[in-house]
Amino acid sequence: MNPDFWHERWQRKEIGFHQQEINAHLQEFWAQLAVPASGQVFVPLCGKSRDLLWLRARGHAVLGVELSPIAVQDFFAENALTPQVTRQGAFERYEADGLAVLSGDFFNLTPALLLGVAGVYDRASLIALPPALRTRYAEQNAAILPAAAGTLLVSMEYPQNEMSGPPFAVREDEVRRLYEKRYTVTCLFSKDILAENPRFRERGLSALTEKVYRLAPRAVKQK
Repeated sequence: MNPDFWHERWQRKEIGFHQQEINAHLQEFWAQLAVPASGQVFVPLCGKSRDLLWLRARGHAVLGVELSPIAVQDFFAENALTPQVTRQGAFERYEADGLAVLSGDFFNLTPALLLGVAGVYDRASLIALPPALRTRYAEQNAAILPAAAGTLLVSMEYPQNEMSGPPFAVREDEVRRLYEKRYTVTCLFSKDILAENPRFRERGLSALTEKVYRLAPRAVKQK
């Protein structure tokens, strides 16, 4: 999957993955990461998610990264925010009211850009990527994130042969393979949500399980 795929999705407004409402799992489980209100939150592949607004309302400075400039510009315009736009390394940085989004390729991020990050929220990043890129994605996160930053990860499982992604099926054993070297992985939530999502049944799925994980850094002692 190359960048053109996502650019075309945004140009054609084929963005069924975008949620108008604040994610319920973010609201229910975010506190379990115990990120200080003053801590910055990193949201990879953020699109124009309104979840950024919810995190900002909790007091966090928020840093997203998004490949599509259309998504970035829409986020600020739709939320009546006028961003200051500057160049930061390989990215255009859009920033307003404690919300910053780096417009560019996630894989061009460097540790220096994420120095202040205290927590990560991943709702639609890992499951947006095919298997080969998921390994690279996890390795990139390990390379650029501060060691003490935990992650709230929302994922899904379904018979991959029944539907081509994205979103892709990411089984719990894969989540653990990708992250357990660096994190203690705890599954906080698991539920079959197919009945609540008829569009996936229409695409041929017989089951669809949503899971939420807390990734707690092994370098940080947990209570």
